[in-house]
Formats: sequence, C-alpha cells, structure tokens
Amino acid sequence: MRSRKLIKPILATTGLLLGLLLLLAWTQQPDTAAGPCVVVNGPVMLTGIPESSGLAASRRDPALLWSHNDSGNDAVLFAFDSSGTPRGSVRVPISTRDWEDVSAARCPSGDCLYIADIGDNRSVRQRVQIYRVPEPRLEDGETAPPEVFDATYADGPHNAEAMFVAGADLFIITRDRVGGLYRATIAGSRELTFQRVGELGLAAVSDAEATRDEKTVVVRTSHEALLYRIEDLQRAGSVPALRIPIDGLNEAQGEGVALEGSMLYLSSEGKPWNRAGRLLTLRCSLVGGGS
Repeated sequence: MRSRKLIKPILATTGLLLGLLLLLAWTQQPDTAAGPCVVVNGPVMLTGIPESSGLAASRRDPALLWSHNDSGNDAVLFAFDSSGTPRGSVRVPISTRDWEDVSAARCPSGDCLYIADIGDNRSVRQRVQIYRVPEPRLEDGETAPPEVFDATYADGPHNAEAMFVAGADLFIITRDRVGGLYRATIAGSRELTFQRVGELGLAAVSDAEATRDEKTVVVRTSHEALLYRIEDLQRAGSVPALRIPIDGLNEAQGEGVALEGSMLYLSSEGKPWNRAGRLLTLRCSLVGGGS
C-alpha cells in the first residue's frame, strides 16, 4: 500500500516535468518570419564549415554562395547553392591571420572575391590584409594568386569582421559598441589607408555585403539585419532604410549575411553537438531596399 502511495506523486512529478520540457521546447521553436521576411529554407547544415564567418553571393551565378571558416583554419573558399547543398571548395594560396569576411564585387578583371583578413581582437595589428582574386570556377582546385592590399586605419588599429565593396571603394565596419564605418579607395596603390567616415550605432557587427547593383548594403549583428543605401553611407549618413529583427530565428551564433534580390541569407556557426555551420534562407518583401 505504501508503494502505491509513492507512485502517485512520482507520476505527478514526472508529468509536470514532461509538461515543462514540452513547454520549453515549444517556446524555443524558431520563428518562421522576421519582419518583412519569411523563412523558406533551413536551417540546413553547412558540412565542412563549422565557423562560417563571412558570406557572399556569387556575381557569376546568382544561385551560388561563398563562405569560409574563421581563423585557425585553412584558407579555403566553400561554395554551396541557395539550398545549402555543397558545390565545391577552392583553396586560396595564402596564409591568413584572422580571416573574417569575404565579399563579392566587380573588379578590373571582371568578377572578384575580396578576402578580408581584418580580425584583431586585441586591436594591436598595425596592418591588416585584404586579398583580391578573380571569382573561381567550381572545378578550380586553387584560386589565382591574389592581389594583396596592406591596410591601416588613419586613427590606429581596430577589430573588425565586416567589409563590403562598392566600385573602387572598400568599407570596413568595426566590431565594437558603435560600429565605426571606415572607407578606402583602390587607386593604383597596394597600400590602403582607411579613414573614418561615420558611425552606424551598432554593437558587434559580424558581416556586411553589398547587393549586386552596389546600391544597397546589408549589415548584420546577432539581433538585426539592416539595409543601408550605400550613397547615404558615402555621405556620412547612418539611418538604415530597413531593420529586420532576427532574434527569433534562434541561430546558434549568427555570423554571415548576403542579399540577392529578395532572398536574404544568414549563416551561423555550428552547435556544440554538431559543428557544421547553418544556413537560413528568407524571402523578403523589401521596400526601398535590395538590389
């Protein structure tokens, strides 16, 4: 009889725990929308890219994306399609210190990828490096030897993870509490000096990427993806054309962003139990933004 009396409270406690676990699982389900955007695919795992730091939409193939791992990994560009399916990997013949971003843009030779070795967690690097290579083909085992640009900041070292390109202008956004915006122009010299042109008022910016027409840039933090008109930024403006809240998407550690037409791509690092990165694809109804 005593054992029966014990069973009832045990069952009640077990039922309560199961209910709490189900409630917790329900509350942690990611949203299916973010502002004007709807999730149309993912998250899908990015095999081989546990630390997807930067993200760029190919200029040669709108359905192709490029990404790479963070510092401490080989210098390799990974290609995958918009569904996250791997399409290939291409080695870059360089040794990077803290590769944080990759950007796609036009260049004198056609379509190029810009590799931003700009990470500097302790803000001690007197020079950072930016590499430019023609966008490789999927069957290439290695990129062409890159052009190397040595870069400094006019006001001293900064940590940064985000760079974007518009014409001959390169922009870096610092990763700090204010999101300082710096600009340098490629004009024949391989030495670049980035001048501060404004602040975006953003903390911990992790990526930025210009659209195909180079009129708009999408910038991301852990909490938001923001669209700016590049023309406004060139005039020291700092008001975004659109803010997209992304907290509810429950990314493991949001890092990369790219915008191709109405499609917004978000990449993140992997989770402890599965180190593959993640890719989310959203379709957005954009007013006054996009390419």
